Amino acid sequence: MEEISINRIEDFIKTLDRKELVYLNRLVVERLKLLRQALSTTEMAKYNIGESVSFRDNTGMLRKGRIIKLNKKTVSIITEDNEKWNVAPGLLEANE
Repeated sequence: MEEISINRIEDFIKTLDRKELVYLNRLVVERLKLLRQALSTTEMAKYNIGESVSFRDNTGMLRKGRIIKLNKKTVSIITEDNEKWNVAPGLLEANE
């Protein structure tokens, strides 16, 4: 974004009262959700049920498994040790 555009936005925001700022905040949050959902949908389209994938869990351990379901925001996976995980599609890697 150009510096002139950023300055114009900042100047505009400074003119808003509390009620207008709350409304603007709601619009920004909704737009961010829409962008996040579009990215998730794009990432989700890379995968199919039954596909072999891997991901790192919250401890950093590499997990491998198969996709059993494509949810709205996550992918359900059954790992090799028969654990079920719901993972964001952006954290998955396809296995060959």
